[in-house]
Amino acid sequence: MLTRRHFVWTSAAALVAPRAFAAIEDPLALTVAPDEVVASGDITLPPDFDGNYAIPEEYRARIVPVRPGLTPNDVHVLRQNRHVYFILPGDRAIRYGVAVGSEGLYWTGTATIGRKAEWPSWRPTDEMIARNPGAYAQYADGMPGGPGNPLGARALYFYQGDRDTTIRIHGTNAPSSIGRSVSNGCFRMYNSHVIDLYRRVPLGASAYAY
Repeated sequence: MLTRRHFVWTSAAALVAPRAFAAIEDPLALTVAPDEVVASGDITLPPDFDGNYAIPEEYRARIVPVRPGLTPNDVHVLRQNRHVYFILPGDRAIRYGVAVGSEGLYWTGTATIGRKAEWPSWRPTDEMIARNPGAYAQYADGMPGGPGNPLGARALYFYQGDRDTTIRIHGTNAPSSIGRSVSNGCFRMYNSHVIDLYRRVPLGASAYAY
């Protein structure tokens, strides 16, 4: 991990400014009880299958309790437990499984969801091509969206101001990679999960990766 910046829940400042970051040791400080799930109520969650792929129990979409004060509609990515949290009202979140960046390629920080796309096109970054030309040079002109595209069914684009960070939350055509550190920095989700997240997250929402 490049930094250990997380929410401080024990200070009064966190209650009035929940988006402030400060160093703490607990990488799961976002969650009240990491293994606890709560009733979905009137919220319809995606199925426990992604197409024909049976999603492992720990990466199935579930509603979980989170620390008080988080902003609804924001997105939080926790590397340590390979989960994405979409914050709901009432100190709850929808938790989804995610794949994260390989060693040395994991991205941390704060961004804004500045763009959303259905069945997005894809082009590897110049850094990816330089790092592994055998795998990526053939896609230097880009790849149209579709089932074979590595960005999968949906993509949420991380911006900092007007700058595209090149980091995305996106689907995948390799569902068995979820729960692993395998990407070039982006955050992969099951297609069924990213479709669900896509329809919930508004443009302009904040995204945090720890």
